[in-house]
Amino acid sequence: MHLAKGLEFRAVVVMACDDEILPLQERIEEIGDSGDLQDVYDTERHLLYVACTRARDFLLVSGVVPASEFIEDFR
Repeated sequence: MHLAKGLEFRAVVVMACDDEILPLQERIEEIGDSGDLQDVYDTERHLLYVACTRARDFLLVSGVVPASEFIEDFR
């Protein structure tokens, strides 16, 4: 998702939008400060938004249940 910033594609597939993958559970477990935790959530949410908005014509977002809580932002 980092590499997609500033680019545009005809079709974009964003895969593995699963709980514990987005946001990455390992990053969450390493956080000691609640302020840092909010920064990680904001950054991960923003990266998903950036990745999804790179699609010009087609967008496919996939994942398994339970899905990432960020998917709710698109409903």
